[in-house]
Parts: sequence; structure tokens; C-alpha cells
Amino acid sequence: MAMSAMYGPYPMTREASGTSWQPDRAMHRGLHEMKGSWMLMFHGFADLVFDNQGGPRGDKKVFASNMLMGMAQRTLGPGRLGLRTMVSLEPATIGKEGYPLLLQTGETANGRNRLIDRQHPHDLFMELAATYSVSRGSRSAFLYAGLPGEPALGPPAFMHRFSGMAFPQAPITHHWLDSSLITFGVLTGGVVVGPAKLEASAFRGREPDENRYGIESPKLDSHSFRISLNPTASWALQASYGRLHSPEQLEPDMAVDRTTASAIYASDWSGGHWETTLAWGHNRSRPGPRLDAVALESAVQLRDKHTLFARAERVEKNELFPEADPRDGRAFNVGEISAGYRYDFWRSAHASLGIGAEGSVSIVPRTIQDAYGEDPASGMVFAHGELR
Repeated sequence: MAMSAMYGPYPMTREASGTSWQPDRAMHRGLHEMKGSWMLMFHGFADLVFDNQGGPRGDKKVFASNMLMGMAQRTLGPGRLGLRTMVSLEPATIGKEGYPLLLQTGETANGRNRLIDRQHPHDLFMELAATYSVSRGSRSAFLYAGLPGEPALGPPAFMHRFSGMAFPQAPITHHWLDSSLITFGVLTGGVVVGPAKLEASAFRGREPDENRYGIESPKLDSHSFRISLNPTASWALQASYGRLHSPEQLEPDMAVDRTTASAIYASDWSGGHWETTLAWGHNRSRPGPRLDAVALESAVQLRDKHTLFARAERVEKNELFPEADPRDGRAFNVGEISAGYRYDFWRSAHASLGIGAEGSVSIVPRTIQDAYGEDPASGMVFAHGELR
């Protein structure tokens, strides 16, 4: 049966990661079940990946990315109580050093050195949150509290938006758009009026440390604001701003002002579904530079078996070299173009299995081609399993 939305009087398909919105026509995945007065939903996936990153900085690795999420909600008093949980075994199936991904930066594996050209694993506990909302007609007010959780900042996280979830790798724009996915301490309040939502969050600005199995101490030292608008069933628009206090463990005296804007489009037709996301992010470090990122990604599913996906990114990065290198701290305009295909060879009412492949070309300026090579190519092949 259809599950009611947690935060307001609109279709459940509108809700994505945290309190973010996607189009009403977005593809909704998950198992729904009633247990007494509780409505339950479960969703999860796992990818077993062989990763081969090219060029002088390239590397190879077999890893497994994965996520399992559960939600429960019921009527309580004048409103609706919701519980959300999301966990991942990536600390074990990927490891502290992450997996090779050219041009990726952000976080640390050992508390001393930055991860460069590698994507960090997600924490064991990605979300443990409670919500409460009260609706009247086309309006609602809600509260969201998470340890960890996701503040009102940026578009839906990449593994929760259909245009990005088919990729076996994270976007290199992750830390400009949706890196606050796992935040240890979040309080968000919001109001919904018809197709519009306004929300504000207080949260812990520090990104997760290298100890991926624990729950870190909550703080409310940062804040964000987001306005969302779904003008039609096919569109979801958002703009947000956040002041992140000391987000980087290795640069504790630096704060970041993050501004994002995004548009997501979804469309259905007989035998097919298509979603596209265009997102921009701007990080202003205090002290430090202003750095921009833009990502365009799209995915099409045909006849429930064939999924084609593509992504183009451009981002200014100043963490591509270790501290001992004279180019450390210099910003370079880099990019990546990726495309892939997955074939789901087995599907049931509640699960699917598939295989796929993806290829990428990293675009680097001449000034750093001595380190990366001239536009190195990379590839991944993967097996995919999913709860539906």
C-alpha cells in the first residue's frame, strides 16, 4: 500500500534523504508493510565493484558499497510520528582508505592526512532520526532530530536521487553539494505551504572522522536554511545556504559558507522512467578561497531491466596535492565525464539483481598533467542487488 509522507500532505514519493524533496513523479523504491498502527518501509542496495582508475595516480580495488534504510510512522496525537534509520557496512566492505576515485577529495583515513583520489566509506550509522509533523489542509509544520542525520542543506544525497543512485561511484562534487548527508547532531524545523517548503537547521559542522563505527558527540555549532519548491509533479527546485563551523578535522580553525541550488526533473512514459539533476555548489572557506562546482547527471530506466546513466562535473579543487607538494592549496579547475549501463537480469516483486559497467574520463589542466596524465580514463564493472 502507499505510504503517507512524513512531513506534509503530499505524495510520499516527494521525500528523499533527510528532509529534502524530489519530484512527485520520482521513482519510489522500497518494501511497504503495515504492523498494527505502524506503517513500515525498507529499502537497500549493494554493489560489488571492480574499480580500475587510470593514469599515474590510478589504482585498482575490489570493494562493496551498500546501504540499508528503514522508516516507520504512525499517527500520534494531532500529528504524525516518524522514525528513520540508515546503516552501511562500508567501513568493513570498503575500508578506511576508501576506494580509488580520481580527483576525489575530502575527509581522512587516519586523522593525519587527507584522502586524495579516493572516496571515503560511509559510517556504519548514517541516520538515526525521529520526526513529528502536524498537517492542516495543504499546510504542515514539522520537526526533525537526528544523531546522525542530515541538515537542510543541498539537494537529495546522490545515493537517494534516481539520477545518481545507479552510479557505482560517488560524484567528485560531493563535498560541494551533499556531504552533510551524515551529520552527528541535527535539529531541523520547517513549514510546508502547498508546493513550497521553508526550513532551518542547527547542526554539527564537523564531518565524520576516520572512526566509522561509532557515534560522535553531537554539537549545534552550525546552521543552514533551505527553500524548496515543487511547482509541478515533474519538478523539484531548491536553494540553500549553510555556515559550517570547522568542517575539516585537519583544518579546525576554518569555517565554510556553503551555497547550493538545484533542479530535478522526472518523467514517466509507457515502459520508461527518466530523471535528471542539475546542481551548483559554492564553498567559501574562512579563511581561504571561494570554490565552485557544477554537476549534471541523468538516468533512464527502460522496461524495468535496462538502466542508462551519465554524469558531467566541473569543480575547483585545492586539495589535490599533499602538504609537502608546492602545489598544495592551489585551486585547479578539473572535471569528469562518466557514463554507464546496468542490466537487471532477475527481478521479483521485492528484489532485483543486475550487472553493469561504467567508464569515466577525468579532465585536468595541463599544469597538473605531470601528476595525472592527459585526461586519464577509468572504468568499473559491478554486480548490483536491490530491495524494491
